[in-house]
Amino acid sequence: MSLADPTAGNDDLIKEGSDAGFMADVIAASKQQPVIVDFWATWCGPCRTLTPILEKQVRAAGGAVKLVKIDVDKNPAYAGQLRVQSIPTVYAFVNGQPVDGFQGTLPESQVKAFIEKLTGGSSANSDVEQLLALGEESLGLSDFGGAAQAFAHVLTLEPENEKAIAGMARVYLAGGDVDQARQTIAMAPADSKEPSVVSVRAQLALASGADTGETAELQARVAAHPNDHQARYDLALAQAASGDLKGAVDSLLTIVQADREWNEQAARKQLLVVFEAAGLTSDIAKDGRRRLSSILFA
Repeated sequence: MSLADPTAGNDDLIKEGSDAGFMADVIAASKQQPVIVDFWATWCGPCRTLTPILEKQVRAAGGAVKLVKIDVDKNPAYAGQLRVQSIPTVYAFVNGQPVDGFQGTLPESQVKAFIEKLTGGSSANSDVEQLLALGEESLGLSDFGGAAQAFAHVLTLEPENEKAIAGMARVYLAGGDVDQARQTIAMAPADSKEPSVVSVRAQLALASGADTGETAELQARVAAHPNDHQARYDLALAQAASGDLKGAVDSLLTIVQADREWNEQAARKQLLVVFEAAGLTSDIAKDGRRRLSSILFA
């Protein structure tokens, strides 16, 4: 399984325009959906800053708007008619008429707002939210193919969407492909605070914490020696690595209840990692924190 190319399927949204094609590419096309015209030139430094931002945000709008780029040196006619006096100059066309525009470069947030104002702002965002919800639902049903398709679709619309990146990483984890999951989650910022990203990174930390094949042997050791905290701790690591987070919480809480200071509070510290892996708002984490508090403050 591989991540979709974030720009795949969006090439028809962005094209090089010309004076000869202006009526078809801009005037006629804007009667179907808004068209943004970017007047630029090869020698223009600010154009090289603005154009990639426009392209990114047009793709992120998911088909709600198109972009036509016109080199004014090669195609001066319509730039002259629209009184383009400096570049970059951007015009937005709707129903064959210019309805908005700006000159010079803008921060990406303002370009995004410009496009959202032009498109109504709700269509692409709504699509992304629906796709993310579909991906989560599919994961819950163990429909990993459906989940991967939904999250990959989001990434074609918003290549930096952290929830979709985490979703794809969770698909790989569910399929046992830890290396691909690790490569995928690396697409998110290292300092990301997005809960789903934090959760996946904690799961990956747990996945490398123990050999899941030792679980049965460790369970037997714990059953024979209930006070062997090291064996129970190793069992908790194996349980977490295999995805049995509830079992890991139970094992670690048993250690904390028996000896909260054991091995420099190793069990309590590992509990926090398991809570992150489960998701801090998950039932496993909420129940585990409640039980931990009752032990610590009894």
